[in-house]
Amino acid sequence: MTLATEINDNGSGNGGSPEKLLAPVLSAFWDQPESWTLETYRRHEGYEGLRKALAMAPDDLIAYVKDSGLRGRGGAGFPTGMKWQFIPQGDGKPHYLVVNADESEPGTCKDIPLLFANPHSLIEGIVIACYAIRSSHAFIYLRGEVVPVLRRLHEAVREAYEAGYLGTNILGSGLDLELTVHAGAGAYICGEETALLDSLEGRRGQPRLRPPFPAVAGLYACPTVVNNVESIASVPAILNRGKDWFKSMGSEKSPGFTLYSLSGHVAGPGQYEAPLGITLRQLLDMSGGMRPGHRLKFWTPGGSSTPMFTDEHLDVPLDYEGVGAAGSMLGTKALQCFDETTCVVRAVTRWTEFYAHESCGKCTPCREGTYWLVQLLRDIEAGKGQMADLDKLNDIADNINGKSFCALGDGAASPIFSSLKYFREEYEQHITGKGCPFDPARSTVWADDKNAHQGVNA
Repeated sequence: MTLATEINDNGSGNGGSPEKLLAPVLSAFWDQPESWTLETYRRHEGYEGLRKALAMAPDDLIAYVKDSGLRGRGGAGFPTGMKWQFIPQGDGKPHYLVVNADESEPGTCKDIPLLFANPHSLIEGIVIACYAIRSSHAFIYLRGEVVPVLRRLHEAVREAYEAGYLGTNILGSGLDLELTVHAGAGAYICGEETALLDSLEGRRGQPRLRPPFPAVAGLYACPTVVNNVESIASVPAILNRGKDWFKSMGSEKSPGFTLYSLSGHVAGPGQYEAPLGITLRQLLDMSGGMRPGHRLKFWTPGGSSTPMFTDEHLDVPLDYEGVGAAGSMLGTKALQCFDETTCVVRAVTRWTEFYAHESCGKCTPCREGTYWLVQLLRDIEAGKGQMADLDKLNDIADNINGKSFCALGDGAASPIFSSLKYFREEYEQHITGKGCPFDPARSTVWADDKNAHQGVNA
């Protein structure tokens, strides 16, 4: 695992040597012995942000986080402080904070390592957020397969209760807070906030129709804030070091630091914590580039549910505006990099099979559309497709995109649209050549020698 270890002298994380483009905050002490313990966290100014937050009025705290420019780190980039502000006050109902730790976007690996190495940053952020929205009960919805993380998170919660950071009258502030860690059953759809709430209530995880939105009628029909792990874990540092420090990093509309998951055919995969706006070219320079002897062919800026990019997009700023202007979404910042030995049709087929499998089946466009996308893609990959199938792929994806209850349908359509845009010729080659040109058993026009196919099926 690669860790961010340096920051620029002025705190901005911009300029200077490649290493100084990084901004270690959440990952600053991941490599230290027992980084997950309360003792280690306290040595690194742990829970100091909470003390400062409790000295503020809740409304002032919300305004402070809003003014910092912190945006949600789970995908859409919605302003965190604004989401807190939507919670109605004086309504006489309980308020809830739910942390979405059901990380399952293909290629995304930031929340789980964060919880494993530094769980107290999340717990401190939860207490601050609950104080701001006047909540006395918070939930962490964790992906159930990551049992070691679940155990470590339970231990961190126990430490926090014992030290007085959770429970009754926290630090003498009068704040009472109960924190529940809930393990999900392993469904991608439960990463969608309303499906997560249904699952947390004991029902099948399926998205709800909106309105009403969770801020009005969320968990148990009460006002609820649903935030991503990294979003909440970033709050303590903002309170401790100041909103101006936070805004000195990143760009004007996308300030601050964030975790990028770099994976695929790269020399140094891992988590890189850097200011928003860094480019893939810079991250590859720091990580050792693509694997030796190979070049970048295509990549995803935010996981497989975001439109893919090519080597022409190496210098796109990896912030919400920059990636959006280039035709994709920053999403979860899952930078999956594929070299020239990868068959685009094969990759898109595998992704689409995943979405078809994980569709909850509640709405027709997603349930039926993903099924038929898989059938067409499998035929094309096997050399049984026709040219008319390419337009049919595009048409089915268009009938899914924007017409489903949740974003799973949009995520399934994104690789179809973008791969046809950039690699339509490769699809056509599968059809005219009656099979995959990247199959080592076949002759191909896509590589100069047999060795170029090594790793195709990895």
